[in-house]
Amino acid sequence: MGGLFRFAILASGAYLAEMLFPELIMRPSPSIVPDADDRDIFLVFNDYGRCGRAWCETGEERTDRETVIVELMEGQFSSPVRVIAFNIAEGWSRDVSTEIADEIARRCALDGLDVPPLLDSFVDRHNTMQPTQLRLPLRGPA
Repeated sequence: MGGLFRFAILASGAYLAEMLFPELIMRPSPSIVPDADDRDIFLVFNDYGRCGRAWCETGEERTDRETVIVELMEGQFSSPVRVIAFNIAEGWSRDVSTEIADEIARRCALDGLDVPPLLDSFVDRHNTMQPTQLRLPLRGPA
């Protein structure tokens, strides 16, 4: 290469920076916007105690309503504070904590289980369902 051409390339700040400090060049990061825009995304806001509160990092395939409910019930979140849902294509977002808490309470009642301990405060704070007495099977005369 001729001296002038090499100087012109080296004079380019980006090219020079990439040559001298390749580890400092910002690489493209994956988008947080899902590929399929027309679907509802559910995210959990968790309390990490002394570390503070944050939105839980999760893969796109784990942001549907059912998966979030199952993972909450399995104890994947240490102290959930809120659940939000949004749909980019439809242009909406909302707090769905009450809906999710009601569904967790309903499933636990149907299965005859207590609400998991990690979800007690979440369900107590957001649940709108009234406690119901489940029907007990009738036995023969006593």
